[in-house]
Amino acid sequence: MDRHRLLGCAGFALAMTLCPHAQGAECPRQDALGTSRILAVDAAATPRAGAKALQLGDREVVLTFDDGPSRPTDGKILAALAEQCVRATFFLIGKRASEHAELVRQIAAAGHSIGHHTWSHQNLKVMKPEEAVDEIDKGIAAVETALNGVSTTIPSTPFFRFPGFLTNRQTLDDLEKRRIVVFDADIIADDWIAMTQEAQLKLLTDRLKAAGKGIILLHDTEAQTAAMLADFLRYLRDNRYRVVHVVPGVAATAAANGRQDGKRE
Repeated sequence: MDRHRLLGCAGFALAMTLCPHAQGAECPRQDALGTSRILAVDAAATPRAGAKALQLGDREVVLTFDDGPSRPTDGKILAALAEQCVRATFFLIGKRASEHAELVRQIAAAGHSIGHHTWSHQNLKVMKPEEAVDEIDKGIAAVETALNGVSTTIPSTPFFRFPGFLTNRQTLDDLEKRRIVVFDADIIADDWIAMTQEAQLKLLTDRLKAAGKGIILLHDTEAQTAAMLADFLRYLRDNRYRVVHVVPGVAATAAANGRQDGKRE
């Protein structure tokens, strides 16, 4: 597979229908890392997403960013991704999305997937189930309002990540019933711990070498991540890693297109 290939079918809905493992148009920069393929993910088959569940091949990675949008750092992060023709998934906090709606739209316009990360990054494990649901739904509604101008708890991209991976059974079951994919991570950058960008890059590349493949967790709110990202993407390119872009599957796209404002599936 040509590692310089970019987004395949015209539009996500068509991509889901015709090419769930798509590759497509050339990246205009032939020396760029590129996005090697598009992977459609649906909760019916993959309620929880990690490297094994996504069936990632050796040296395949999925780039994900948590906790944004972030005005101080997202511009640099989006520029680094665009320079290498790479598409990622951003798990956004609803409160921040409501404060920076233009950034949410900018991230989506660049072709990245928009996932969800609660309203205010609470520990859902210790909350009552109904409170956890409210925290999730409030976050989804805020992101959907910023993105599409519609307040709904049915996400157009039904991807979710628990803050701190702190889960509870009832909330997991509720998300599965709602066909919302819960994302894990295989390689964690620990970029909330203050360090130089050089130290951050070494930590991340060492962990990637050990794992060989997987979902990478970064935070687009962190200045050290924004500073080192271009170097990390060049490392992926030079060491023949391949970036996989995850997008919602057919059932999820149909549900989002047929949603009613503020109403669950």
